[in-house]
Order: sequence, then C-alpha cells, then structure tokens
Amino acid sequence: MKQETTTIPPPSILAPAGSKPSFLSAIAAGADAIYCGLKAMNARMAAINFTMEELVPLVGLAHEKGVKVFIALNSLLKQEELGNALKTIRLLHRRVRPDALIIQDLAYVTLAGEAGFDGELHLSTLANVSFPRALSMVRQDFHIDRVVLPRELNVDEIRAMADACPKGLTLELFVHGALCFGISGRCYWSSYLGGKSGLRGRCVQPCRRRYAQEEKTGRFFSCQDLSLDVLVKVLLSIPQVRTWKIEGRRKGPHYVYYTVQAYRLLRDEGGNPQAKKAALELLAQALGRSGTHYNFLPQRPQNPVNSETQTGSGLVVGKAQGPRSKPFIVPHEALLSGDLLRTGYEDDAWHDLYRVRKYVPKRGRYYLKVSGGKGPEAGTPVFLVDRLEAALAEKIDALERQLAPLPALADCPAGDFRFPSRRSKSFDTQEMHVFRQFSRIPDKMLLGCWLTEQSVAATPKEKIARIHWWLPPVVWPENESALVHAIDHLIATGGRHFVLNAPWQITFFTPPSRYDLWAGPFCNLTSPVAIKALSDRGISGVLVTPELGEKELLLLPQHVEIPMGIVITGHWPLCVARSVSPTLTHDQAYISPKGEQAWVSHYGPDEWVFPNWKIDLTEKKDALKRAGYRVFIHLEEPVPPAISLKTRPGLWNWEVGLT
Repeated sequence: MKQETTTIPPPSILAPAGSKPSFLSAIAAGADAIYCGLKAMNARMAAINFTMEELVPLVGLAHEKGVKVFIALNSLLKQEELGNALKTIRLLHRRVRPDALIIQDLAYVTLAGEAGFDGELHLSTLANVSFPRALSMVRQDFHIDRVVLPRELNVDEIRAMADACPKGLTLELFVHGALCFGISGRCYWSSYLGGKSGLRGRCVQPCRRRYAQEEKTGRFFSCQDLSLDVLVKVLLSIPQVRTWKIEGRRKGPHYVYYTVQAYRLLRDEGGNPQAKKAALELLAQALGRSGTHYNFLPQRPQNPVNSETQTGSGLVVGKAQGPRSKPFIVPHEALLSGDLLRTGYEDDAWHDLYRVRKYVPKRGRYYLKVSGGKGPEAGTPVFLVDRLEAALAEKIDALERQLAPLPALADCPAGDFRFPSRRSKSFDTQEMHVFRQFSRIPDKMLLGCWLTEQSVAATPKEKIARIHWWLPPVVWPENESALVHAIDHLIATGGRHFVLNAPWQITFFTPPSRYDLWAGPFCNLTSPVAIKALSDRGISGVLVTPELGEKELLLLPQHVEIPMGIVITGHWPLCVARSVSPTLTHDQAYISPKGEQAWVSHYGPDEWVFPNWKIDLTEKKDALKRAGYRVFIHLEEPVPPAISLKTRPGLWNWEVGLT
C-alpha cells in the first residue's frame, strides 16, 4: 500500500508597509502577506501609517489578490487607552477584516475577545518570547496563534524553539531589515532620555549616535541591517517557521519591492545559482544598510556593530566634494528624477535631504543646494535613501486604480471598561534591596538577588528561603536548562519567593500557587487588564514598570487587586543587549554628544548598558504609598571603579509622562 506523504507549504513572505505606495508595492512584488499599522497603538509611529478608512479598500484589494494583511497593535497600553483600543479592534473586525493582529501587550488578548475578533493573534518580538518552555504557555494560556521570534537567535536556537512548538502555534522569523542594538522589549534608552518610548513606537534611536570613550569616538551601538539572504535556505527544513518577515515600515516602495522579490527568489529558486545571484543583486540595490548574518550561524557569528562599516541607512552613491558653499557629488550610478538623497548621518550638523529633480548620469555631477551657505564637509557620504522607478510606479498606479473608493465608516462606540475598585486594605510597606550577589547577608533587610548559577552557589543554604530571587529579563534557549536547574535547586533548598521578568517565566513553576511569584518590572505591565491576565495565572504580586508617568502610576493601583510595588531607586538599564562593539571597553564611561555618560557591564550572556545616574522617586514615595504601592525596590547595581555617578533628577517619565 502506497504511503501518503505530507507536503509542507513554503513559508510565507511577509512585507512591511508604512504607506499606501509601499502597501501596493508589496502586492506588486508578490508578497504573501503584508503588515502595517494604524496612526496610533503600533511600534512604528514614525511611519506614515494608515487611517481606518484607508485600510478598508487596501485590505479588500489585498484579499482579492490572495494576500493576507496583519495589523500591528504592538504598543504598550496605558489604562486611559483601553477603551479606545477596544473600539479600534471592533472597527477593525467589523470593517477592515484583517487576518491577524500583531500584539505586544497581553491586555490585547482580553480586548480582542471582548471585541469578538475572530482572526489570529500574533505575539510581537517585543513580547520577548525567547525560550522553548514559553511556547506552551503562550498557546495554552493566551491562545496565541503565532510568535515572532527574537532576531538574536541562532539557527540551533530556532530549531529548539521549533521542536517545542505546540500544535496550533506557528513561528515567524525576521530575515531582513534593521537591527536594534537592544533586545526587543528590553530597550528603554529613548524613553529614559526623554519619554519617547520604544515600547510604544516612538524611539528616537539614540543607539545610532556617535559616542566617545577615552581616545575613541564611534557609533558603538549602531547596528548593520540583518540580512540572512542565501542562508534562508536552511529555514526551509524547519516547518514550524511559517513566515519570513521583512522589517521596514519606515521604508519606501522601492525597498519593499526589491526585498520581497529577492526573498521570493531565494525561497522558490534558492538552488539555482543564477537566481541566488539575482536575489543578492536586488538586495544590494534595496537601499538598506550593509548586511550581517548576526548570530544565525552559531559557528560563525557576526557582530552587528562593525566600526569598520558605515551604518547609515541607504545606498552610498558618492561623497561630497568641493567647497561647503557649493558642494557636489559624482555619483557611482545614475540618479533618477525623484530620487531622495541624504548627506551624512542624522546627528551631523550638515545632515540634509535632497530631492533630485532631473536625471544625472553615472559619473556625472550633481550639485547639492545648501541652505545657509554651509553644506557638508568634503568626504561626507551621500546616501540614496528612496527612489521610485517608472516601471514600479506604473505597477503601483495600476493597482491603485483597482482600489474601491474610500468608505465613510460609521462610528463605533468606545469600549466601556468598568474596573473593580481595589478593596480597601491595610498593610505595611516594605523596602527590598536587590543585589547581583551578596558579600554578606544582613539579618533584617528584605533582600532580592539576581538569579544566576554563581549567586545561588554563593548563598548559604540556610539563607535561600529569605531571598526574593530575580529571574533575568531575557532567557535564551541555550541558557534555559541551566536556569531551570538553578530554580529547582532553590526550591529544593526552601526557596519560595521569585520575581519573574517575563510573563512566560511562570512556566518554570508548577503549580504557580505553591510559590510567591511576582511579575517584575521587566514584564512591562502598564494596565490593570494586563495585570489581571497574569494574576489569573498565578502571579501573587506585581512590580510595575517605572517607565510610566505620574498620572498612570497613581491611577493603576485603584483597579488592581493584588499587591503592587515599584522600583523607587537604583540603576535601571538603558537597555539589555546580546552583543556589544569590540571597540568598546566594558565598565568604562562613554559620553554622548550631549555630555551624558553611561557604561556597559557584562552579566551572564548579556550586555547591560547603564546611565551614570539613578532612578530616584524617593520624593514621590508618600504619593505612591497613598496610591496603594506596598513594596519599594532599590536596585543595588555594582558601580565600576572608573565610573563617577552624577547627581541629577531621576524621575524618569514621572513629570513628562509616557509617550
């Protein structure tokens, strides 16, 4: 009898779209799916994005062409935004009919159910689902359909995630596009320096700036673009990876068209040398940064921060020549009418954009019209950052003519959330000091300790039960078993108090009710709905993110029924990363263009970047007590001898609010 064989369909190619031309360009290029965002509540607020009315005909056309559409709602939600978020999902469900929502905040799981949304729910890479055991909880407890994996994983770790993938859950993987220095969901740099939160799509990219350390200057944190290019062939053997994702919602239609076409060739004809060559040529002309495979090959990892390579976005087409009053370039390739050029980097004083108005031949001369009589210095690179060739413009125009007229959408009532008021409780407040490791253990102080093999081994067994053990903000697949072993040792020795720094870490404790489990500040909890989602699954207390502003922090305890705490003083990291520039010295100060100082320390598998001033909400403590907070955390990070701490306000977003 002939045995039937199951054919695994090829992975879908998921294209970014931050504007209508890019959306239509993705369809023209043959993308299988498109992801885009609204003008609010997504993690790329700097893109043009879409109104609800604009999405209706675009999604309708995509569905006619057999292309799926995913809407990114991958921003943290403040309590005041919950009603509007519910209204948004209802409108999306009733009028737009997207195939999936991409979410970061667990409140969206509850909201989607309330709105009757019947599409898929995809967990953004910002949710930091980074270790295999997390996947069962994600599927069983939250009914997630797909997880977008962290960009930092190598192929062996991706296989480990795939092997742990439960039925009904699929994986999505970035194969191309911009890399953040900080691990997704673990970067607070932009927010810490001025309230523009990367977790809410408003990052101002401080990692792209030039810094100084001792005698060195450079872009120590500015990453090349991820480009798996020919290596994607390896992914074809991992059936759980159902989608290859291209980053770039701030990019134009040219980039979208070229990258989609390239990865289609690599997926469908990757065994053909000519097709591979053509794909690489397309990627070289896609106007991105220089590419890196990053960690994908564990035996040959590439550091994404390469001080020998420029990391400006776009294709270098020449360098500025002539006097600064009348600079020009001799382009390496022809410039087309409509091309957009950028001189230098965004933090250069002479940075500017230029729209080419007429055809310029290769090796011709193009003068840069400067304002104020002072253009770029000679030798400044000039980047081609956007273009729209006539052939692609015609394809976009043809698709646009097929769009239905913009509809007039009937309004939808806002969601009505009636949160229960917190029961009046009388309790004493507590102060917890959290250390990396103890040289001695005070008898009366409430203590926390970051959980590592070293800190566990250094703690006397009779003291283990007293300590609140803080799990790391990131757990990589290769570190999961060691962490589980350390947790099991602590439990066997009397450990019962644990602070989790990702929601999925609940899965290390069975059943959760046997332990005192707190959701830590790196869980990025910002609303009572998200907190309830975890308290329903065994969390006994919550330490809210100190990223919130005064209004949100003081309002939150009124509608949360489990005990609450907050980091009130200490060294909060600008970000946690998996790699760092080899030209940067650990535990030495580096200085920003504005004179801000910070340093990088290595802990476990990760790099922690700290500013040389602390969070300090001490003067707000009475207000926080009255609001209902009962545990106040002091993060006692070791300060390297070479670092001088600065006295400055450490209120973070208390006054400016979280934007």
